[in-house]
Amino acid sequence: MPLSFAEHADALYEAYSADAEGRLWTYLPYGPFADRPAFDAWLQASAASQGDPLFFTIIDHATQRPGGVCSYLRITPAAGSIEIGHLAYAPRLQRTTAATEAMFLLMRHAFELGYRRYEWKCNALNAPSRYAAERLGFQFEGIFRQAAVVKGRNRDTAWYSIIDQEWPALHRAFIQWLSPANFDADGRQRRSLTALRDETVAG
Repeated sequence: MPLSFAEHADALYEAYSADAEGRLWTYLPYGPFADRPAFDAWLQASAASQGDPLFFTIIDHATQRPGGVCSYLRITPAAGSIEIGHLAYAPRLQRTTAATEAMFLLMRHAFELGYRRYEWKCNALNAPSRYAAERLGFQFEGIFRQAAVVKGRNRDTAWYSIIDQEWPALHRAFIQWLSPANFDADGRQRRSLTALRDETVAG
């Protein structure tokens, strides 16, 4: 749902506080935050952005607790291109079904709106982000060398995308993976998203 400072600030601050070492902010241009006022200033500015980037709060429907934020950005309707970014998952959201479902819902919404190219970009050193992109079905397009300076460090940027021609098969894979039948009584997946994706693409 849209990021709301009034509704989500307390829960997000509590969720992010579990990341005591601040690792989740390593490759982001902001954070970790020295104190609550610094966090609030960032979150309030993010929530106030009404165009590009457009921020969302990721909420686990099983618990109704916010677990992170993300945004659409570099929104270019004329080119049919949109990017997903500003991904900041608190520890309780990381590697969960809810995290994958959130990415699926945002992806589906973009293609339903008529976008034909859905982008993911990250620091080339950010191995977890690159793995996540590939697991979700993004295709690697290359490295833009020395693309930016973030927190005083060089950033080579890895580019990934999904295009509209690839979306129908990916959509089928996500639906199969998210089906309750794909999880056992302990919540463990029976078949991986990668396996289902490879099967639907091959089919």
